[in-house]
Amino acid sequence: MLLTQLLWYLHRLRTMSGPEMLWRAGRLRERLRPRRVSWADAGAELFGGAEPSWPEALLAFRAGTDRPVLLDRDRAAAIAAADPDAVAAVVAAAERVLTGQVRYFGYPAADLGAAVDWNHDPLTGTRWPTANSERIDHRTAAGDPKWIWELNRLQHLPWLAQAWLFTGETRFADAAFEHLDSWVEQQRPGAGIAWRGAFECGVRAISVAVAVQGLRDAPGLTPERYRRYVVLLGESARRCWSERSLFSSANNHLIGELAGLAVVAVLLPEIPAARRWSDDALALLTEHADRQLLPDGAGAEQAVAYQIFTVELIGVVHALLALRGEPPVRLAAAIARSSRYLALTVGDTDPDPRYGDDDGGFALRLGPEEIRTVRAHLGIADALVPEPAAARAGTPSMTATWLRAALGSAASLDAEPIGSGYAPDGGLVVLRARNRRASVDVGPLGYLSIAAHGHADALALTLAAAGHELIGDPGTASYYGHPGRRAAHRSTRAHATVTVDDLDQSVMGGPFLWRAHAAVRVRAVDLARGVVDAEHDGYTRLADPVVHRRWVIAAPDHPDIVVVDAISGTGTHSARLTWPLHPSLHVRAHGPGHLATRAGTPVLALAYAANHRLETTMVRGDESTDLGWWSERLESREPSWSVGAYCTGGTPLALLSVLTPLCPDAESPHTLEIAHAGDRITAHWITGDARRTVTIDPNRPGAAEIAVATR
Repeated sequence: MLLTQLLWYLHRLRTMSGPEMLWRAGRLRERLRPRRVSWADAGAELFGGAEPSWPEALLAFRAGTDRPVLLDRDRAAAIAAADPDAVAAVVAAAERVLTGQVRYFGYPAADLGAAVDWNHDPLTGTRWPTANSERIDHRTAAGDPKWIWELNRLQHLPWLAQAWLFTGETRFADAAFEHLDSWVEQQRPGAGIAWRGAFECGVRAISVAVAVQGLRDAPGLTPERYRRYVVLLGESARRCWSERSLFSSANNHLIGELAGLAVVAVLLPEIPAARRWSDDALALLTEHADRQLLPDGAGAEQAVAYQIFTVELIGVVHALLALRGEPPVRLAAAIARSSRYLALTVGDTDPDPRYGDDDGGFALRLGPEEIRTVRAHLGIADALVPEPAAARAGTPSMTATWLRAALGSAASLDAEPIGSGYAPDGGLVVLRARNRRASVDVGPLGYLSIAAHGHADALALTLAAAGHELIGDPGTASYYGHPGRRAAHRSTRAHATVTVDDLDQSVMGGPFLWRAHAAVRVRAVDLARGVVDAEHDGYTRLADPVVHRRWVIAAPDHPDIVVVDAISGTGTHSARLTWPLHPSLHVRAHGPGHLATRAGTPVLALAYAANHRLETTMVRGDESTDLGWWSERLESREPSWSVGAYCTGGTPLALLSVLTPLCPDAESPHTLEIAHAGDRITAHWITGDARRTVTIDPNRPGAAEIAVATR
């Protein structure tokens, strides 16, 4: 364990620039300095000894004076009248909280008991220490820090606040106050796992600030309580700024810290530093929104779930500033371009894309849903910044309903049907035709030098037909709970691409760290012809270096998706094709490949060939390798078939895959051949009474055609 830790720190240091090393050294000295912080100290620092009159401050808070209001009793009444079923679902979630029941990620439900211990994980029996938070090493702890962090984000408080607004029953408000009071009593500033990192402070501050505003007319909110909560939020905001993530850590964590800072500053103008905090947070948030949401709308972290999370954090700030009469134009533009990109990925009927990590995080949890889908997010984004593509692909949610009620935004007009598209900055090609979606990942590994949430999935292809996922990304599986699963689900072999010599394209340095990044070069993208031609350099690090180049041909007038992989360079190598299938599919060997069925009906034929001897492979639910699994959410998985083929030989290696979604008029391919001779790759196969041929000239980017001849 100690050696593993030392290696991680060594790899992490190698990702840092000189200025980052100096900055981190200074932060380390500050963190290790003995200190004792109390809530009294925090209040004195926040107000400089000149606190406001708290009865008067509470009256202004209740009236919404000089601040925007999101959760409001009149809006609650209108929402309850318009959508009683959605309101009932939120109240039911609040009722479960009253019984002490919570559930996070894929873990089973936990019972917190009548008096919550905010440092105790009842699932594992772990009780986290109340020492200096910066001295707690969450990476080597016995419990899962994600679980205890999720508990301490207090994202159940907005449910209780809404239940109070919807029903008028004081038991919901009283429970929220009791939880907040016990949290403040147990979680002294800077002590315990809850304060480990400014990011947790930021996300928690959003939940607490919005919930307390929703509870502002509850009888239990006294001036003393209001002061306590303002000091809690002020101390959280201070840490969001002073301990914000910089350099190679400035990913979604920085967005969360800045969003938390801005929300506190906007909702609590009685804090002396509020206006300065608001200005500083907005300036930096705008800058990093433009960095993390690329010009084509893709998320720079190469993780769809974190893009959604980032946009919704930005969206909370945008909504509050818009309600204050100061809508931030650049933040609105970032939200809109993200919406257009995400709408491209799901179209009208396609399942969610699943690239990169997904920890199931919520920026502001108003609805009771356990998973934020792309479509629900697009409904929220359209409520924030009306965008036709988002309106077309989006679906309703309680969060969107509140935002529309507050902002007065109506759903924008439907856009034209969403077709094929290419996002060159994020590196995703979407090819649509014949009621199918094929997507090809031609983007970078991830964001910044550590690429923390990226997966080694360069050139991976996903396939959906008739609204059902066929070939996809198998998900994240785990962060801290099961390290083996974490490594397997990030690996190249888990994704729909080619693994050379059973090595990952990129080199892992730890659970959230990549030491070497495979870089993709796009040769050509032709949306009209359905052709993608790209390569990556991840295997040029080998003693006998090779390049993996992939051609995907999803011609709109052909039923087959053709994938040609070439491994060129020097030496003898193995090449492993992998096609991870959705867990609803069953598989059997079939001709030169596999046949996948759903509920007994054939839905996908996969056939392969190579210019060396080829063996087909099948794996499902393998405990020893953690391959053949599918994870819909963090800390959960189910068996799923991962199929493909394997060959070994001297370069150049050429592999052919023919993927045929089996609509009623389609037939399985057979009699496949592929040859790589000189500067030409030629592949043949037979479908029905037609012989199909693909000819590729590697010297002419994008030069790949399917020719059909009747036998």
